[in-house]
Amino acid sequence: MNMNPLSSATNLISSAQQKADTAAQTIARLPVQNQEVGGLEPIKSTDLFKPVLSLKEAELETSAATKVIKAQDEMIGSLLDINA
Repeated sequence: MNMNPLSSATNLISSAQQKADTAAQTIARLPVQNQEVGGLEPIKSTDLFKPVLSLKEAELETSAATKVIKAQDEMIGSLLDINA
């Protein structure tokens, strides 16, 4: 099985973007606090837990993917000895 690190990292970044988008939409759809103008009902902390956790996961996945890309660039650079 041939694994392409750049392709894997790109797929991970794309997946993280989708995860962050879904989480942001979920947060945006939550009802406004009842003390605010147009507010309906209070937001429970449990309503925010999953989407905020998804945002953090997306952040960590993106960070990991960028490290994979950087490591691949460094590896290719050392194989080609560009600095020589």
